[in-house]
Amino acid sequence: MSDFEEIINTRRSIREYTNEDVSDELILKILKAGMQAPGSRLGAEPWEFVVIKNKDTLTKIGEIKPRVTNAPVAIVLVANIERAFYKTVWQQDMGAACENMLLEAVNLGLGGLWNGVAPDEERMIKIGKIIGIDDISDLKPYSIVTVGYPAEGWENKFMDKFDETRIHYESY
Repeated sequence: MSDFEEIINTRRSIREYTNEDVSDELILKILKAGMQAPGSRLGAEPWEFVVIKNKDTLTKIGEIKPRVTNAPVAIVLVANIERAFYKTVWQQDMGAACENMLLEAVNLGLGGLWNGVAPDEERMIKIGKIIGIDDISDLKPYSIVTVGYPAEGWENKFMDKFDETRIHYESY
C-alpha cells in the first residue's frame, strides 16, 4: 500500500484530542493543502480560512458546534462568493478544500474533524458573527475543521468501508 493509500484508508473523524499544541508550521501545511484543492475554475477558488486557537473563541463556537470546544485549533473555512466563478457551486469547491486539509492532517500525524456549518443559514450567521463576518451575503462560513493530536482511543486507523453493492456500471 502506498503512503497516499494509507492516508486515505486510515483517516477517521477524530473527536477528541490531547492538550498538545499544534505548531503554526503544521497549521500552515494544512492550509496549503486546502488551497491545492481543485476548484470549479483555476484562479477563482472561493476559499479563505480563519485559524482559531483562542480558547474563549473556541468555547463560543463550541456553543454552536460542540466538538470545537476541546480542540487545540479550529480552522473556519469561509467561501468568498465574489471570487467564486460559478456562484451556485461554491460548496463543491469548499468541500474539496476541506477534504484536502483533513488528509494533510493525517499525513502530519494529526487528526481532524469536519464540522458542518453550511447550508444552515442560522448556523452560518452565528459562526460568522463570532469570526467577524456581519453579513453572510458574500462571505459564507462553510465548515470548521478541528485539528489536533488524537486522544487515546481516537487514532486514525483502517476501517473497511468498501461495499461492492453500492457500485453500478452504465446505469443505476
